[in-house]
Amino acid sequence: MPLQNLADYFNDRFGQEHLSSFRPFLLENKVISTLFGQIKISSLFLPIRHAKKPNEITGHAAKLMVSTLEVQYLYSDEIENLLSNHPRSDNDFESIIDFDRLSRTTHMLNYLPLAHLQGALFLEVDPRHILGIKKDHGAYFEDVINHCGLETKNIVITMAVSSPYAKHYPALIAGLINYRERGYKIALKFDYVVQEEQSFDLITQLTPNYVSLSARSLDQLRYNALADKLLHLNARVEIAGGQSILSQIDQQSFALLAENTGFNFVQGAYYENLAIKEAA
Repeated sequence: MPLQNLADYFNDRFGQEHLSSFRPFLLENKVISTLFGQIKISSLFLPIRHAKKPNEITGHAAKLMVSTLEVQYLYSDEIENLLSNHPRSDNDFESIIDFDRLSRTTHMLNYLPLAHLQGALFLEVDPRHILGIKKDHGAYFEDVINHCGLETKNIVITMAVSSPYAKHYPALIAGLINYRERGYKIALKFDYVVQEEQSFDLITQLTPNYVSLSARSLDQLRYNALADKLLHLNARVEIAGGQSILSQIDQQSFALLAENTGFNFVQGAYYENLAIKEAA
């Protein structure tokens, strides 16, 4: 189906769900962008590569490109302020759910030109979205995927792990299992080196398909201690039946560290710059 027809379909659907004439999905220069209040959402796809064969791309992680309608770019913490400062009320959960659904639909539509590669598409889901949905997690988006002619087995639902949500882990695990039962793959994303046993327990209980760690936190530890921690993390992920990803790699030392400590996949500017040099 042509992209404009899909944009029209989801605009009609949004209007019916919200009893509104507002049409958030826009097609501009063959790219879908979406309006949410005073911000405009679009997509950036970050290649995920095999650690030992970085020329081989296994999938893409979707990242939000967000600007105001005046095209003033925002930082991620500013996006949070536009959504909700008190995510415990029903209205705030609805705001997060709407934003999450619009974001993922935008990514799905923009991913269609890459879908023929048959790789995995990693889509991040806010923990508040999982907590705000009481049952049938993934049902709404499954309909989006099917309408685009794709399958849930190629979608990886990614949840960032953070300590403020530790008390909600049982509910989050239940929600992620609901996604898995619909055919989605599951990933946990850590922005810091996993150290506490509670995080390892989460990996063991959920047995995610992927565990992702940001390289941006790695320079805070001595190399020897860091290598041991990463080897331990990768061993725990392997025991749980998953695969590991070191993301946001921007220098060669982290690329070598990823390979030497057993990461399965890598992602980051270092590889994209290398690919550009090799193509020149």
